[in-house]
Amino acid sequence: MISTLVGYMARRNFSRVMQFQEGKTPFLPAVQSGQPRLLYLHVPFCERLCPYCSFNRFVFEEGRCRDYFSALRREIRLYREKGYDFGGVYVGGGTPTILLDELEETLDLVRRCFSIREVSVETNPNHLVPEKLERLSSAGINRLSVGIQSFNDGLLKAMDRHDKYGSGAEIIKRLRQAQGRFDTLNADMIFNFPSQEMAMLDRDLDILLELGVDQITWYPLMVSDSTRQAVTRTLGRLDKGREKAFYDRIRERLGPEYRFSSAWCFSRKGTMIDEYIVDYDEYAGLGSGSIGYLDGVCYANTFDIAEYCERLSRDELPLMASRTFTLQERMRYDLVMRFFGTKLNLSSLREKYGGRLSPRLWLDFLLFQLAGALRYESPDWRLTQRGCYLWVVIMREFFTAVNNFRDFCRAEAGLSGGDLPAMQTRLPVEEL
Repeated sequence: MISTLVGYMARRNFSRVMQFQEGKTPFLPAVQSGQPRLLYLHVPFCERLCPYCSFNRFVFEEGRCRDYFSALRREIRLYREKGYDFGGVYVGGGTPTILLDELEETLDLVRRCFSIREVSVETNPNHLVPEKLERLSSAGINRLSVGIQSFNDGLLKAMDRHDKYGSGAEIIKRLRQAQGRFDTLNADMIFNFPSQEMAMLDRDLDILLELGVDQITWYPLMVSDSTRQAVTRTLGRLDKGREKAFYDRIRERLGPEYRFSSAWCFSRKGTMIDEYIVDYDEYAGLGSGSIGYLDGVCYANTFDIAEYCERLSRDELPLMASRTFTLQERMRYDLVMRFFGTKLNLSSLREKYGGRLSPRLWLDFLLFQLAGALRYESPDWRLTQRGCYLWVVIMREFFTAVNNFRDFCRAEAGLSGGDLPAMQTRLPVEEL
């Protein structure tokens, strides 16, 4: 099966690329150009830790979280001092809205430091209450992305989300309260849970189509090496053989009312896209456990929150690893990410690299053509229906490789992913 082969090749390539350079001092590249960049801020605190999540995240403690936000603002100032500028900011987690006053102060600082035109923030359904929604809207957030995963109560209970984040019925009610308050309201969903049946997926589709939310991002379940055991214990054993059938149903039912913003993001006209890696060639990653990609350098911050804060108290970037991509790796990264956004203009890609592309890249391109994944619509090459699913497979393996790298980093830092002692370092509050 072509998708199995593509998955195997992607897994092998991404695993190699995500092996950071040992024995070398990690570094942040100097500013080379004024091209559009995105600022990603990571807030690693949640009320509950979901069994499938591989992001750097910890159980919420208020004092610890406030110390962290103070350190994050120190890191933001360091990027400004180094001459970086950003057109957009994406705040992910964790649960970024867990302390609204800290989030508001951080976004205010970001706007004063950089040329921010758009602000995206992630949240959970239990935060969609009138008071919080009003404050989020007043904070100038353009796009609010809500982690729903499913409306099925059985799945929500298995994920340990039902008690804290609400039942399916409660989530529907809260989504209605949030509609119309932001330029884009995005529903984050997951498909191919081990115990999920097609009828459950259809019910989730019924609800979203009836609500008419601005945007739906529907990821396949992605299990890293460290979360596999927890997922199997709580949700069941993952079966990738059902993945395409679920994806085809999502495409079939959302297609008439939504357009593809990426291989798994469905948007109504005019909404902001979910994946910043599609909209921006480069992005800076700030926060503990955050990963960035600037000028061909992929880098990661320390996953140890205490170390993160301590290093920033000395005005030192909290980098733990970096890798400089070869020219061929940069070209392949651009090809993969642009096709993830469903289309690629070969002329613009050639222009970016001085009029030449690597022979290996042309071979990749030819193989996808032969697989029926691409079609030409002047001036762009676009993904076919088969191509969209193949890119779901490719991106699933990409993010799994990133998640496995996160697992490695947590192990190196002696972290289990959940519980560290409370931080003792408190950074002074400074005015810009």
